[in-house]
Amino acid sequence: MHVIEMKLAGRMKKGDVPEYFATIHRVPGNEYITVKLISADGEREHLVEANNPDDVFSMAECLQYHLDGCKGTNSMIHDYYRILENFTD
Repeated sequence: MHVIEMKLAGRMKKGDVPEYFATIHRVPGNEYITVKLISADGEREHLVEANNPDDVFSMAECLQYHLDGCKGTNSMIHDYYRILENFTD
């Protein structure tokens, strides 16, 4: 089984919509994971090397910061790292 795409929503205040959404996907055989961060200001696309743990961790830090709305602890970042691991080699 391969996970090909995952969609995440950021932190939500009651009765509000998240500031950020993220779409993570990787076509099997492609060397990059594509991560799109989506907000009211627009969309940013990141290409993450699927076989580079440092690049994956850096993206996990970025996802955690934007989706949670704060600089997180190491364990908070690792929650996102584990999600991204579904797309690594």
